[in-house]
Amino acid sequence: MSLVHMNVIVAFTLSLVGLLMYRSHLMSALLCMEGMMLSLFVLAALTILNSHFTLASMMPIILLVFAACEAAIGLALLVTISNTYGTDYVQNLNLLQC
Repeated sequence: MSLVHMNVIVAFTLSLVGLLMYRSHLMSALLCMEGMMLSLFVLAALTILNSHFTLASMMPIILLVFAACEAAIGLALLVTISNTYGTDYVQNLNLLQC
């Protein structure tokens, strides 16, 4: 395994650890998920380039589309929650309340 692949895997692992540790704020959780998606994109692109498998060259683009949709939904949720509750603390959210 090359050094670039190891760096991407370490970046994904650090983003996952950050998501598990700093989940009190919604913004930090969204940033960690974006880091995970970016490292998955780089890993998929490098794997396809190294394997010379041209039929799967569309996979990183599809992954970027899903990452953009995830970011848009996450930011819309962040704006809605911050307008409703005044903060982005995840512990203050009462999801059972109508």
